[in-house]
Amino acid sequence: MIDHWKHDDGSGSVATDMPLGQLLIDRGLISEADLERALQWQVEHDHQHLLGEVVQRLELASEEDVVRTLAESYGVPFVSHVARTADPTVIEVLSRKFIEEHRVLPLFLVRGVLTVAVIEPSNLFLAEEMARITGHEVKVVAATRTEIENAIRSWLPAANVFVIDDIYEDIAEEDFSVIEREATELADLEEVAGHGPVVKLVNYIIFTAVQEGASDIHIEPEDHRLRVRYRVDGRLYEKLSPPHRMHAAIASRIKIMSSLDISERRVPQDGDFNVMLEGRPIDLRVSIMPGKHGEKVVIRIIDSRNASLTLDQLGFGPKTLEAWRGIVTCPNGVVLVTGPTGSGKSTTLYSVLSEINTEDKNLSTIEDPVEARIPGVNQAQVNTKAGFTFSGALRSMLRQDPDILMVGEVRDNETAGIVTQAALTGHLVFSTLHTNDAPSAVTRLVNLGVEPYLVAATLRGVLAQRLVRKVCSHCKAKSEPDERLAATIKAAGGDPDVVWEGTGCSHCRNTGYAGRIGIFELFVPDAELLEAIASGESLQSLRTRLAEGGFQTLREDGWEKVAAGLTTPEEVLYAASQG
Repeated sequence: MIDHWKHDDGSGSVATDMPLGQLLIDRGLISEADLERALQWQVEHDHQHLLGEVVQRLELASEEDVVRTLAESYGVPFVSHVARTADPTVIEVLSRKFIEEHRVLPLFLVRGVLTVAVIEPSNLFLAEEMARITGHEVKVVAATRTEIENAIRSWLPAANVFVIDDIYEDIAEEDFSVIEREATELADLEEVAGHGPVVKLVNYIIFTAVQEGASDIHIEPEDHRLRVRYRVDGRLYEKLSPPHRMHAAIASRIKIMSSLDISERRVPQDGDFNVMLEGRPIDLRVSIMPGKHGEKVVIRIIDSRNASLTLDQLGFGPKTLEAWRGIVTCPNGVVLVTGPTGSGKSTTLYSVLSEINTEDKNLSTIEDPVEARIPGVNQAQVNTKAGFTFSGALRSMLRQDPDILMVGEVRDNETAGIVTQAALTGHLVFSTLHTNDAPSAVTRLVNLGVEPYLVAATLRGVLAQRLVRKVCSHCKAKSEPDERLAATIKAAGGDPDVVWEGTGCSHCRNTGYAGRIGIFELFVPDAELLEAIASGESLQSLRTRLAEGGFQTLREDGWEKVAAGLTTPEEVLYAASQG
């Protein structure tokens, strides 16, 4: 958005005419007091936001009011509902990259005049560039950013501008190579799946997902549409929408790469394959599920780069980190990390193993699957189909003279019993559990058949964790929560006066968030708590004892990160309520 309407002075530059604030006052959309408030807000935020954005943020005027006012003053038509106005056969006169970068939308072409919806009609150079690229005379009309972005999402896939060669041309073959297993007796569909366009499209989907730090790729067929979504920072967003007719070939291509049966479409299939990206191996786990409109494909991306963080990089507070380091260097016992799926438990344990791995110790892991290779650590992967389970693998591993063991998850009473016995015989054992909080791990172990006195004898500490999205550092700004949110923050022990948020920019895909950080609670039982555990005290009783001792909960750690400007109250409230 622009702060002034401008006109060409003949030199190619633009000269200021009337300020936006005065234009809005003249049309009765805001008052003088409103303008003063908006200008003061700008000053308080170091002029990081233009006046038009501030007016909308403070809800003094709507986005449409602002853009319509500017359009009228500049003598440019204002268009609403551009998605319905656009002619899909005209959109492809500009490349997808240009449209998305400049947030413009070609609407229609009549007698050599191309009409384009833009957010900033005062940008004369943009109009000239579109005329040069298209070879047509360009007439601009104004539309809101929201309308244009919605139209882009609606029309780009339907406009047949999905040119695979174009989207793949910047990817160097030496940077991205697929390690394929040999396939034989290819059917017609398999032959199509091996054609250049399909191969390039699948490679592009995987390449960009890895580049954007996605943990999963979802390829989802609908009735007349195919969409590809990435899970980035724990949330799904739509990346692209290839032609629906390509779905069968895409699914077959991925099956070939994963050594799956391309003729079988009635039952689920699981497989895996590998890629080399920028010289590092990346594992991809494939799950294919039949559905009403075809097979849905989900690819889990296991990038060793994402698992190679140090403990200092995970988001621990100084006191928690010091206590955690003390626990993970105990000579023996059980150390647990708890939390739901996708809460970063494996990353935390990999960081621990990397830190405590020394030449004089034998470290061994049993995982499902092995998500990252750690030099110097003996890592084994369970294979349930072959009968190589956690419990069976653990028994065998104990005969390998280990000092430190990491078991991917305590899933059953047999594994829980072996882990406890290993700790009693002098081993340090790390593992994970699915519990709501750290104290609940005690109850969970007892429910799995471990006697309370054995839990007390072996448990050294429990770390519960969640992941919250970090505020984007490129568009970070102070925020004023509404009354309801402020009350919620206060009730939960936070400070509503110290809140930051991301306003949205190209670095964070306009989400306001970029990257994730952990929030933690660390349960370290002292002598009194160990006695309570051994005597079989209830979980509620344990929680009461912890609260009296100043135990810091997940949510309290989250509020500290909100106050530090690292995340938002909404993220903490969402993450700390997950079971």
